[in-house]
Amino acid sequence: MTTVQTLNSGEPFKRARPLTFALLFAGESLLRALNVSVIPLQARQLLGDSQKVSLVATLVSASVLITTLCMPLLLRNVRRRWTYTLGAGLIMTAAILFGSYTIPGQILGQFLRNTGAAVLNVTLSLYIMDHIRKEDLTHSEPLRLAVSTVSWVIGPATGTWLFAAYGSWGAQSVVLAAGIALLTGFWIARIYDPTALVAGTLVTPNPFANAWTFFRQPRLRLAWTIAFARSCFWSGVFIYGPLMIVEGGLGVTEAGYVISASQLMLPLSLLYGRIARHAGVRPVVAVCFAAVALLSLLTGLLGSTHITLAIACLLLASFCATGLDGVGGVPFLRAVKPRQRRAMTSVYRTFYESSELLPGVVYSLALLYFDVSFVFVLLSILCFALSVLSWHYLPKSL
Repeated sequence: MTTVQTLNSGEPFKRARPLTFALLFAGESLLRALNVSVIPLQARQLLGDSQKVSLVATLVSASVLITTLCMPLLLRNVRRRWTYTLGAGLIMTAAILFGSYTIPGQILGQFLRNTGAAVLNVTLSLYIMDHIRKEDLTHSEPLRLAVSTVSWVIGPATGTWLFAAYGSWGAQSVVLAAGIALLTGFWIARIYDPTALVAGTLVTPNPFANAWTFFRQPRLRLAWTIAFARSCFWSGVFIYGPLMIVEGGLGVTEAGYVISASQLMLPLSLLYGRIARHAGVRPVVAVCFAAVALLSLLTGLLGSTHITLAIACLLLASFCATGLDGVGGVPFLRAVKPRQRRAMTSVYRTFYESSELLPGVVYSLALLYFDVSFVFVLLSILCFALSVLSWHYLPKSL
């Protein structure tokens, strides 16, 4: 169902409801979740050790970061429906490259998959800001996350099971099927893409000028930092979690089950959203960061030598991080100015690549001297710092 609204220009359009975007996000999530655990495990098989896996992830993230910053320049004349289609197509192409089970295919596949995910994320965020009122974001964002629960629960387990049983092509074939289903649903939904919103939303074609404009605004800067730290944690779970589990003596399939289990509590995002509507976003974000910091520290200290206890702490940390996923994006969505949406959303989206690039440099050095579980000790320091920053600098009225 939709409701008719009017743009500032007077052009009428039908405002899509939050459930529409929640269902699309669930489809995107399944597309990425099906091989999220397979990618680092396959990379470890091809490259030989966790330190090389971390190095490749860092190099790929650096390349995708530059691509994401240039996205407003590359796609400024492309309608959003075709941009969204391109993003899904890139992830599907990456699946074919992963299926080749070669080092070049692995590296190029990681680049295209991350680029495709960035395109999808930026495009969907622009749709959301066009169609969802700011006062409804504390409802729509947790709903979007909760609906994606099924995707993140079944995706990693299914992908790693297929990888163990049928090899790389077995895992990647279902990614292709999920991509076709997502694009079919997207085009059937026919989300309105008003031309009046395209003109004037690009501040400048210079990506570095856009980044300068973004980081000069304190509220956007803080929103990016919160998203960056949140994404660092999840990158640690999805990339280094399976590696820690395998090095702790468990199998590939068990690693996939653990990653799926870490997503079981995503429906709690609805509860976090309700709390945020009454108590504010600030206490939810600050307390969740503090809990994630403590549990990540325990995960790293227990490590692969006490793998069962480490997994338990990792799962508890994941459950606490659900609150960050549910309301952690609200500071940006409320702070960005309408005429800057396209450019600022592309800059904001760099938190994802940065969360693999910047920590990846540190991890690559640390893994020369420590085992992979030390990654979670480093993550605990970052999350504690964000707990303090969020409490002190997020507006009470948010």
